[in-house]
Amino acid sequence: MKSKTAYLVFNTPTRVAFVNITPQVRKTVQESGVREGICLVNSMHISSSVFINDNEEGLHHDFENWLEKMVPYSPESYMHNRTGEDNADSHIKRQIMGREVVVAITEGKLDFGPWEQIFYGEFDGMRPKHVLVKVIGD
Repeated sequence: MKSKTAYLVFNTPTRVAFVNITPQVRKTVQESGVREGICLVNSMHISSSVFINDNEEGLHHDFENWLEKMVPYSPESYMHNRTGEDNADSHIKRQIMGREVVVAITEGKLDFGPWEQIFYGEFDGMRPKHVLVKVIGD
């Protein structure tokens, strides 16, 4: 069995951002030499997310607007923010969008549906954060 671990680092210039990380994940899979296996991709921070969806700018705008309506950035509204933080909404948005994805590797490639891509979702940006990519298989 083979395995490879990579850490991707993101420092978005805005508080909320969606970054297509599919190329970096594909590169890690290729470097691993795994032909049949799985690839785990997960955010290592509790105010960011990893998810799979379509790479369409309008959809990402819709995600941001929907999340903001459901869980607005409003520091005075959350008990968590009484600790001196102002990011309670980011923690909740992460719960909605998810922590990680697992993708099958078939014949050395990520085995996606036709429009699927992997995204890093940032909800409390403007500082370095990490994403783990773990490839395991034969």
